[in-house]
Amino acid sequence: MKTRTLLLLSVGCALMILVAGGVLLFQLSGQDATTEASPLGTEVQVGDAEITVLGSSVEAPLLRVEVEIGGVLDERGVDAFALVTGDQRLDPVDGPADGRCSGLTVETQTCSIDFDVSASEGSSRVLVVRRGEDQATWRLV
Repeated sequence: MKTRTLLLLSVGCALMILVAGGVLLFQLSGQDATTEASPLGTEVQVGDAEITVLGSSVEAPLLRVEVEIGGVLDERGVDAFALVTGDQRLDPVDGPADGRCSGLTVETQTCSIDFDVSASEGSSRVLVVRRGEDQATWRLV
């Protein structure tokens, strides 16, 4: 194959990649980038779980989030929770403790989900729950 043919093919491929990128940018520009945070104290259906975030408190080094949760039997359901701060994403603290959620049950239970915020420098705190394709967020004070 001649060098000129290879150069023309590479230029053609580059143009196709640019066009595909432009089409993707156009598709993304029409989407809503933000979702509204759910209000505290209101029940929200996230996938198959029913979740109500009652509030939060800081008991150094932990941020404790009080929730009412139920609707599905899932021993690892607490893993769907995450705390997003200004500088990182935190997973729930594992291990038994008084009042800490250990899993999801069909019956609604009131319990807490703890996050270790000692290494976090951000002041913004958003609780995120993702189950399946559904997601909900709460802004914590």
